[in-house]
Amino acid sequence: MTQWEKLRQLPAVYRQQLHELYDRDALPMDVRHYLSAWIEKQEWQRAARDHDLAMVLFQVLLENLDIQHSRFVQEESFLLQHNIRRYKQNFQRYLDDPCGLASTILWFLEKEKEILQSADLAEQVEAAPQSSYWHILDKTHPVAHNDTSMQKHIQFVPTQVYLLSTLSDLNKLLDRAEELIDLLVKKELVEWQRRQQKACIGAPDNVCLDHLEKWFTCMAVCLFQVREFLSKLDELVGKVSYDNDPIKAQKPALQRRADTLLKDLLKSSFVVETQPSMPQGKGSLVLRTNVQFSVKTRLLVKFVEQNHIMKVNVSVDRYRRFNVLGTKSKALNMAESQSGGMVADFRHLVSDHVFRNSLNLVDESLNFIIFYIYPFIQSCHLNYSIQASSLPVVIISNSSQQQSAWASVLWFNMLSLDTKDVKFFANCPAATWPQFGEVLSWQFLSATKRGLNDDQLEMIALRLFGKQRDYDNCKVAWSKFSKENSPDTFWVWFDGILVMVKTYLEQLWRDGLIMGFVSKGKEKSLLKKKQRGTFLLRFSESVIGGITFSWVEYDMIGEPSIKTVQPFTKVDLNQIPFHEIIRNFQILESDNIPENPLLYLYPNTPKDEAFGKYYSDKTGGKAPNYIKTKLMFVSKE
Repeated sequence: MTQWEKLRQLPAVYRQQLHELYDRDALPMDVRHYLSAWIEKQEWQRAARDHDLAMVLFQVLLENLDIQHSRFVQEESFLLQHNIRRYKQNFQRYLDDPCGLASTILWFLEKEKEILQSADLAEQVEAAPQSSYWHILDKTHPVAHNDTSMQKHIQFVPTQVYLLSTLSDLNKLLDRAEELIDLLVKKELVEWQRRQQKACIGAPDNVCLDHLEKWFTCMAVCLFQVREFLSKLDELVGKVSYDNDPIKAQKPALQRRADTLLKDLLKSSFVVETQPSMPQGKGSLVLRTNVQFSVKTRLLVKFVEQNHIMKVNVSVDRYRRFNVLGTKSKALNMAESQSGGMVADFRHLVSDHVFRNSLNLVDESLNFIIFYIYPFIQSCHLNYSIQASSLPVVIISNSSQQQSAWASVLWFNMLSLDTKDVKFFANCPAATWPQFGEVLSWQFLSATKRGLNDDQLEMIALRLFGKQRDYDNCKVAWSKFSKENSPDTFWVWFDGILVMVKTYLEQLWRDGLIMGFVSKGKEKSLLKKKQRGTFLLRFSESVIGGITFSWVEYDMIGEPSIKTVQPFTKVDLNQIPFHEIIRNFQILESDNIPENPLLYLYPNTPKDEAFGKYYSDKTGGKAPNYIKTKLMFVSKE
């Protein structure tokens, strides 16, 4: 006999529970009824975790609905035809989330089992002789036989036994809930926070909160239901209780435990979804005084039917190095969220006046923006405050501080696992080369959609550490990154290149035409074996934000020599696009006609084939009475 058939044969009180269970659209009772045998044979638990299996079951479900529809067509059951067709259309929403459908069906099957178990327990209690009740109660209330107050409650004993069993199940449920909350808060949420830190400094990590929101909400719903059950239990115990009633004794501890678990869950469910950032900033977490910035918070527990407006308020950390101006209170709502989450999106905040400690540099002074909700939901006796904090932000008062401030943001979020560590720079750790190289690559990846390859990273490592057999054990200190050789620190050199590429050379870089980070020694070894006129493009090691090209020539006896032009900077690139410089570049040699020495982009691609798609013929004046002109760079030998 299938589970569905057993449910249909239950007494009316349990069939009513079944009707209430299916009084929703997630899984229509018609579908459960007509496909009952097939549904119960499938591995929904595995499908909830296995996308491929879930997709197969999703497709088979739709096929079964088609078969059922055809049957109703033959039977001329017009209403059932309509319903099945509508159900199939509704299931289409799971096309992108078949695992969600599997989880939904699994949930219904588990709820059905709970109804069957309740019915079985009640049947066992009613079938047991009265002496069995006393045997059970002797374990929990040894004086029951001689207690006259108990004798008059004999008719309530089956209910008491059932409730004792239920309280035991609730304890087990709360044990499991505690494990899951621990997993959510201490693992899943912590891992998301680390991914968000990395994403803030350019990592291509996924920081979507939808799955966490689903898990937090399911856990909260479960705990709210436990609280509601315990509340109803108070009413029941008042009617059937007696002296030393074990149910009355156990209930307060369960209530406290459920409330504590719910509080722990809710306090962890409030997060900063999008960290503070300025519209024209280099990245998030660097804020300039008197310039607007935005930040978005999110509550991971969705209260779909809330009747209480929850407001998010903004404050600053206890060090108060700055003030926040603007609309500092917003209601949590679902209208401002694309995913339907409960968010408060602050779009017009302003930081005002930096209160500096004379011992701290601006770029090493970490600050926090605090968001809090109070009271949470007073109607549910959740009248406590929950709060979330931004990652550390650096407040600057001048755009000239932007570069060094971003260096601090990079260093902190690369190395710090404690997002509240305000004294991080007082004892700043060093970064290993694998960590550091990855973060440098992220800067290019986020700015241009193309990161750094192994050869480019090796050149940077060579610049930092000199020639090494293996760079993995090398470390970069904070001072070497952003303080040493000031003002031309390593970061100033690297960031100057990044800004130049993003501003003037993004497409050339993205298409892989710029070798970029290559040392002079490496450049020579690459070009000296190539045909005359082979050239490569590399970033200057001495000029901040400079790019140059080098090419190979051969003398009368066939000896190669490498020629390098003076680096081009933003002054030059503002006048002529770099691909046009390469196209029209000429070199003047005494007694010779000027010529372009650049013929093949390394390793052997003809120049016009490599750069032709960027060329523009719209050079010079358009008026017919003037001689056309074009700007070009000419070098003397």
